Amino acid sequence: MNPHNEPRKHSTDINSAETPSASPAANSPDASGRPADSSPPSPSSRAFESPAPAIPAQSTTSSSSSTPSSQPAGHSHSASAADAARTGTEPAEAQVTLRGPAELADALPYLMGFFPDDSIVMVALHGERGRFGGRVRLGIPTDATQWPDTADQLADCLISAGQERAARPAAIIVYLCQEPAAGESGKDVKDRLRPLAQRLRTACGALDVPVLEALCISNGRFWSYCCPDFRCCPAEGTPMVMPGTSVMAAAAAYAGMQVRGSLKEMEARLTPRMGPRAADQEKALDKAAGALVPRMLRADGAVAVRRDTLDLAAAMIHRFRHDTPSGSNRARDACDDALITDAEAADLILGLQDRVTRDRAAEWMDGPVAAPALRLWRALTRRCAGGYIEHAVAPLTLAGWVCWSTEDGPSARVALSCALSIDPDYLFAQLLHRAINEGLDPEPLRRCLREQHRDAVAAPGGAEPAAESASPAEPASAAEEASQHARRSGPARSGPAGRPRGPRGGTGPGTRTTDGRGRRRARRDDDRSRR
Repeated sequence: MNPHNEPRKHSTDINSAETPSASPAANSPDASGRPADSSPPSPSSRAFESPAPAIPAQSTTSSSSSTPSSQPAGHSHSASAADAARTGTEPAEAQVTLRGPAELADALPYLMGFFPDDSIVMVALHGERGRFGGRVRLGIPTDATQWPDTADQLADCLISAGQERAARPAAIIVYLCQEPAAGESGKDVKDRLRPLAQRLRTACGALDVPVLEALCISNGRFWSYCCPDFRCCPAEGTPMVMPGTSVMAAAAAYAGMQVRGSLKEMEARLTPRMGPRAADQEKALDKAAGALVPRMLRADGAVAVRRDTLDLAAAMIHRFRHDTPSGSNRARDACDDALITDAEAADLILGLQDRVTRDRAAEWMDGPVAAPALRLWRALTRRCAGGYIEHAVAPLTLAGWVCWSTEDGPSARVALSCALSIDPDYLFAQLLHRAINEGLDPEPLRRCLREQHRDAVAAPGGAEPAAESASPAEPASAAEEASQHARRSGPARSGPAGRPRGPRGGTGPGTRTTDGRGRRRARRDDDRSRR
């Protein structure tokens, strides 16, 4: 089974940022998780009062972080600012009131930072006023027989994550997002996914946390699984509000929140080439791999290859930095692809398979080089064509690291999820994904890399600093150290967090681990490239 179509705690997308909060109505579904068809509250009676997000959607904080208290519905931000001006205190957060399923459906992209198509999304509500807390997202399994296990594990993942932070959810909101297949309508999708919605409600109820609302979003419409009243929830569905016209959209614009399109659009920027261009790139990769072997057999081969790879990457970043494209994401990616030749891409892709080289490349993570470095890593990911798809894990992880370092949590999660879907045991991606999900600050890891860079420049030779030293600071181990530091200095946890462990050892750049029949081995304890 695909690890990202199945619940895996180390790779499931968990966003614990506390942005808007919702206030559950008194008449909520039964805590047992049974359907609320007997006496459902009408959507018009449900009001979700939420503070306008004071942090960007891409920011991630621990769910135990303090957040401003909710204000009564109708309390305006201008009034708060005026009161603050008179008293000399900090202005209180504005409040956003989400009334009913329509505004809950509209708020989903702002909660996630993108529209999570083909996904199950569960959002925790905390406290009497229902503050939005942790979120968990998973692709909808295509095999319906997997739905019960998926529902049980997702419910346990979200609820146990809240318990670890001493913030057990009071209720949960469920979203099922999927576009119709050929010959289907949105209503067909809603009917097909109804058993999944029911199983999710039952799984949450079994853990004594009710599902307050369960929505299906498909083909520009939404349906509520909790309300049988056709006067407010018609069988043909309710159209979504026009983008940018809702209360949540206004609050998001005021707070500077950014929605990055759909999940499919974000993943498309990280998808390898197809067609004739992919064949040309694969030939270049084959040629570069053939030339790499005799170079690595020389006495100083590894050092020379590392130096050449980093020099080439630095030149590419300089080239990307001085040629910034404009237009849509697709147009900008096409321009980036034109800036690098197949041969250059092949040399970089193979060189980054070496862990030490990848660690040095991770130092391009902030300042003016961060944006061109991210564009380069994405471009290299798109060049891992054909049989070289496994080589995309290194540039995907670097892309995720740069996104997290520049406070773009949603994009970081997507890149790291793509990396873990190719190699679930890649330790650097595991650690970064876990750190983002736990709401840790990337600054300790950035500080470790800056110190590593200073030590490298100060080392004899400077250009190839301590590449062969016995104890360079590696991002994988630095991420582990930063994670421990953040846990020690952060809020108290009810129990120790498990540390993901990965294989150790070493390989040279460009190696391809197979079992002799062209298939990749599931696990190799002596493979350092997976760190």
